[in-house]
Amino acid sequence: MTEKHSGRDRQNSSAKRSPKPSLSEQFAFFATCAKGLEELLQAEIEALGAGPAKQTVAGVYFGELADRDSLEKAYKVCLWSRLANKILLPLATLNANSAEAMYRDAIEIPWEEYLAPNGSLLVDFVGTDRIINNSQFGALKIKDAIVDRLREIFGSRPSVSKQFPDLRINARLHRGKVALSLDMSGESLHRRGYRTQQGLAPLKENLAAAILMRAGWPKMLEEARENNTTESLGLLDPMCGSGTILLEAALMAADIAPGIARSAFGFETWRNHQNDVWLDIREDALKRRQQGLAKAMPKMIGFDQDSKVLRAAKSNAQRAKLDRYVSFSTQSVAHLESDQLQGIEKGLLLSNPPYGERLGEVEQLGELYRSLGDKLKSCCEGWACGIFTGNPELGKTMGIRAHKRYKLFNGPLASELLLINVEQSQFVNAPPKEIAAQKVELQDGVFYKPQAESELSEGAVMVLNRMRKNLKSLRKWAKNSEIDCFRVYDADIPEYSAAIDVYGEHWHVQEYQAPRSIDEQKAQQRFQEIVDALVSGFELRDDQLFVKQRRRQSGKKQYETQRDRAAEQRAKLIVKEGSAKLAVNLWDYLDSGVFLDHRLVRKKVAELAYGKRLLNLFCYTATATVQAAMAGASSSVSVDMSRTYIDWAAENFELNNISTKRHELLQEDCFAYLNQCREAFDVIMLDPPSFSNSKRMSKVLDIQQDHVALVKRCMDLLKPGGVLVFSNNLRSFKLDYEALEKYQIKDFSAASIDKDFQRNPKIHQCWLIEAK
Repeated sequence: MTEKHSGRDRQNSSAKRSPKPSLSEQFAFFATCAKGLEELLQAEIEALGAGPAKQTVAGVYFGELADRDSLEKAYKVCLWSRLANKILLPLATLNANSAEAMYRDAIEIPWEEYLAPNGSLLVDFVGTDRIINNSQFGALKIKDAIVDRLREIFGSRPSVSKQFPDLRINARLHRGKVALSLDMSGESLHRRGYRTQQGLAPLKENLAAAILMRAGWPKMLEEARENNTTESLGLLDPMCGSGTILLEAALMAADIAPGIARSAFGFETWRNHQNDVWLDIREDALKRRQQGLAKAMPKMIGFDQDSKVLRAAKSNAQRAKLDRYVSFSTQSVAHLESDQLQGIEKGLLLSNPPYGERLGEVEQLGELYRSLGDKLKSCCEGWACGIFTGNPELGKTMGIRAHKRYKLFNGPLASELLLINVEQSQFVNAPPKEIAAQKVELQDGVFYKPQAESELSEGAVMVLNRMRKNLKSLRKWAKNSEIDCFRVYDADIPEYSAAIDVYGEHWHVQEYQAPRSIDEQKAQQRFQEIVDALVSGFELRDDQLFVKQRRRQSGKKQYETQRDRAAEQRAKLIVKEGSAKLAVNLWDYLDSGVFLDHRLVRKKVAELAYGKRLLNLFCYTATATVQAAMAGASSSVSVDMSRTYIDWAAENFELNNISTKRHELLQEDCFAYLNQCREAFDVIMLDPPSFSNSKRMSKVLDIQQDHVALVKRCMDLLKPGGVLVFSNNLRSFKLDYEALEKYQIKDFSAASIDKDFQRNPKIHQCWLIEAK
């Protein structure tokens, strides 16, 4: 309640400062963006005439409060922003001291201005606390407030749509308050509509635009227009992949609004959508596009040695109607010649080369970067150059100094844009010296120490020989299976008890608990011998090796991990499993983010879920959902109690361009979700932990005791003909066939063990369960 002051109280009360209004109370709209792009986005919004603007972490507030009446500025930013992810309209800040208080505040908002009674809505609620301890419950209370208000006014209520709602509401809970906004964008604005095909590691369109801006491309275009030298301006991407950098550059050169080819925006289904204002903005953009394409255009050239990915680039250019202005040819960097760049007087070479996370060995990539540096010197002297890489150390092998560096994020990967002036004064006369091999402590008492194979202990030689024998067959199999993460060694020699996995060029070594009969110093010595075998036998650098060592201690130090390095050095790696890209963290957790032994289980789930709806319970990082979505699942819900894992799953979705409209991620206790779920699914994936006594769970989970109830509840949620895929890793687990006799149960365990785990067939168990 607001306290009213009498005249005699005003003097005293004026001495008390009123709380400063929040940014959402000072500005009309909020544009979200990737971290590192805030400054560019603010400048872009101001250049669009949508100011005033103020940046904050991962976004920019803009527009005066009065601008909410016309929405014109927001419409313009939605259509023209090359950098933003989402445009939000802040509505209110709700009191969340109780669920009822939040409901009361929400029902006071004039929802009838935005949503018709026969429309549809979706509340995207993020955050929990001791009052709102379930995000789905928070979403439900806000939904109830909206529905109740519209029912009271119109006598009918809107429906809920998880796929294509007329009104999408963003709710963010923080410190007892819920910031409520309307999503004006619909799908993320980086989805321009022209890219349907892509290479292995595509850049998001708005990141490509940011790189172009940081590299000075808009300024080069402006100067060329002023000097009437546009046709002698050139942009070259010698490793162009699916062409995103070049196509974003062409959109800038032709003054084309990046959102002009999108099929829809979120605001178009609002009740108060001002279609005449929107059509005027869109018509102006169409005219500017026509005028821009009629003017002289710069030369924009893309090369790549992969003809398949170039077909994708050409297809994307055709969809963008820019194929007349951008040329693509199959060619490696090593074959670049200066006569291919004739007619270019001022040029920019801008590229996102591979950097070890997506293809090739680092040694080969070093050769690639050196070759690129040589070609810059011989073919592009006097040009500007920008190299966007997740491994700045590789940039040093080019032999040209960078005059500026920008830190950016490529999805979850910390990366750098190296800006170079290709001038002789910047050339490095001698190639960078190799860093001398040195002893590095990976963990307490475990060392990285390069040495000749002849210096290895007898035990280390045995381990090395076994790994080489295993790799001889596994590498060919992995290549044919299109995977780059697999198990190489699984305590094959019992005295050397560890699991060793390959993740691309990185190696992950995980010690098994030694029996108490084994002296701890002896166990430590043997683990060191395993590390020595890897380092010497495969010539590994210390940053390629990740070790997790079991200790006879309780609590957090039971497993020692390499967590003492800088955060930017611990960025997630990207690995490939079939057509999917998955983020893994080999630093911070016992598990990497991908259960390698469940590879064929994921494949089976993907096969079953084609064209169907999937529920993934205890989803972890949702790798099974990723595979199912990419295989053609129509929709899915993935549930896990951990915010860390749900955020990680969102990164996996983002890496694979999976829409969270059709594939939903929920942070929730799976027991609570099952109890209140009223949906039906075609396929359910149930892969719970063996045991969990987390305080956030509604009950202690013991899979041996609880599996019958879990299976029965999942079977209740299956549609006719549906399948439950049930798996777990408890070696002593016994399925209670008698209690589940009314179901048809097929043991899928043997068929779910892939080649790299056949030495350890009891790694997990799996069943396919259907109604009889």
